[in-house]
Amino acid sequence: MSNGDRAGAHHTAIASSYTGRASAGADCDIDPRRFRDLLGRFATGVVAVTGYDPATGRPAGLAANSFTSVSLDPPLVGFCVAHTSSSWPLLRRSPGLAVSILGADQEHVCRRLAAKGGDKFAGLETGWSPLGTPIVAGALAWLDCRVEAEHSAGDHAIVVARVRRLTPGDATGADPAPLVFYRGTYGGFLPPA
Repeated sequence: MSNGDRAGAHHTAIASSYTGRASAGADCDIDPRRFRDLLGRFATGVVAVTGYDPATGRPAGLAANSFTSVSLDPPLVGFCVAHTSSSWPLLRRSPGLAVSILGADQEHVCRRLAAKGGDKFAGLETGWSPLGTPIVAGALAWLDCRVEAEHSAGDHAIVVARVRRLTPGDATGADPAPLVFYRGTYGGFLPPA
């Protein structure tokens, strides 16, 4: 058997073993807590998603660490929201949303917006985006968005939003650090020296 034949046989054996594993594991039960703990090893940034309820004019918001860019052309971003969220129904009605990228010194903002019930904006320093959406003061950057689509996926909704305007934040310092979420805790990011 030539080296090429051996390599081909080796790759076929590996592919067969993965195929067997995939079909055998397709119906296996995964413990939700273990799944969450394992995915917690993936560090994420944290954003505040804010808007207002047009019926009352009151601001609404939530914290998300599932934020991602989706497309450059058109400019789209995405985030996930639990179906149990009491804030998302209010934000969904908002004519626009703002995404504030939180800095390392804004853990209190994240915790406030992640809390259930109460006035989430009490004691938070806020302002208004150029398009009239409430924003979190001191953020690293803001994006004014409009919801383009919402897809149900398991126990969450995947929200896709079109970015209408970008604004640099007013965070202080020469190179402010982002708020990072990792293994259930918050921290910052230190760039390599």
